[in-house]
Amino acid sequence: MQSIVQPLSPLSLKEWAVAVKALGEGEQIITIRKGGLYEETREFRLENNQFYLYPTYEHQKRDMVKTDYQHLLDATLEGWTMDKKTVMIEYFAEVTDDVELMDETKLRALSPFHIWTDNFADVRLHWKKKQPLHILFVRMYRLEQPVEIPIDAAYQGCKSWHDLLVEIPRATFTPVLSDEEFAAKKAAIMTILQNEHSISISSGGFS
Repeated sequence: MQSIVQPLSPLSLKEWAVAVKALGEGEQIITIRKGGLYEETREFRLENNQFYLYPTYEHQKRDMVKTDYQHLLDATLEGWTMDKKTVMIEYFAEVTDDVELMDETKLRALSPFHIWTDNFADVRLHWKKKQPLHILFVRMYRLEQPVEIPIDAAYQGCKSWHDLLVEIPRATFTPVLSDEEFAAKKAAIMTILQNEHSISISSGGFS
């Protein structure tokens, strides 16, 4: 069995705080990406299969989160203000599979496995419609000692990736889901995707 270590790279993926919370509580194991407005490559690329999660707050939209999960959104906003100077890094992730998807029917079929509304998923699919969506299967790990870091201007802007400017100390961490729990959730989603001609599945391959 592969041994997981805390990332040595400062690479982090920006994601809505509610999505980080849902992933961090095991409510879902996938995230849907198509890149930020200012990606250097004009499309989303998986920079590494391990990275920290950098939660963002200011662009979260309640109508893009299913009613059953809006309490998670509310929880992320407790104590948050636009002038907050720090952000908490609580998790790192390992991507086990990167599925490229362009089929709207299959995207809708994934609805039971994530917190977002169909409208949110559709917007991501149809934006830059010639580029596929990336369905990332994410294995989450919780840092025993979360790290509060200053919010730097370098973290702003619509880019998916950035390097943290503060070193994250080596610490004890635990998987959010057990091997068995993650495998069961992954198998259920892959059952939907495996026979679809409009997808491309890759895994591993990073050093």
